Amino acid sequence: MNLESISRQVAQLSREVGQFLLKEGAGFDVARLEYKGVNNLVSYVDKEAEKALVKGLRDILPEAGFITEEGTVMEKSEIFNWVIDPLDGTTNFVHQVPLFCISVGLIEGQVPVAGVVHEPHRNECFTAWKGGGAYCNDQSIRVSAVKKLEDSLLATGFPYAEGDKMEIYLSILKELLRRSHGLRRLGSAAIDLAWVACGRFQAFYEYNLNPWDVAAGVLLVQEAGGVVTDFKGGDNFVFGGQLVASGHIQQELLDVIGMHWKG
Repeated sequence: MNLESISRQVAQLSREVGQFLLKEGAGFDVARLEYKGVNNLVSYVDKEAEKALVKGLRDILPEAGFITEEGTVMEKSEIFNWVIDPLDGTTNFVHQVPLFCISVGLIEGQVPVAGVVHEPHRNECFTAWKGGGAYCNDQSIRVSAVKKLEDSLLATGFPYAEGDKMEIYLSILKELLRRSHGLRRLGSAAIDLAWVACGRFQAFYEYNLNPWDVAAGVLLVQEAGGVVTDFKGGDNFVFGGQLVASGHIQQELLDVIGMHWKG
């Protein structure tokens, strides 16, 4: 299997679907918005983008199954599966905030082997394949060389679906605000991970994540020289709902999280 060729084909497909997102976003009608849950929005744009991605991905790797956010198709395979978020950052999209992306990961078992994160507004397409490195618009990228938490800019998100965890999460946030250059909340885990991979952020951590949020981004970080773990330093981060990704401050960050997070 030629993972480089597959990644490049997925990147081109993502660019094409990204143009659809930009076109629809320019005249999006909020009356067509739907709710999957509290603070969990979806639109016809998510669904149509997912259908277009599934159609294209079938041609690229016919034997692969699908794990999709919007559930337009669910055909899980025993070996290879595409893990798709057709519009990561739907709330940004709805509110005309120009920061959202397409995330497509290919997993073998539960291990990411190829990944693409395409951010259409900046026309940045991040790609990675197992053992092949990580790239932004075909230029090699690496994680930040910063080695201390105190010199780092971090990214995170908030676990809306589990309100009982919010106070604990905020205690971690307060500690990290005190010990770093600050935190950013972009509204797209896939972009957060891509920006760790290219060195804009030194680290990203979040809880209550889904596989389609991270399957592509974690491989970007790994292939760019970074480290990804769950909150306890283990390897259950694609399907485990929590992760920490960084260049060189992983242990410092895990230590801070571990002081507060006991779940």
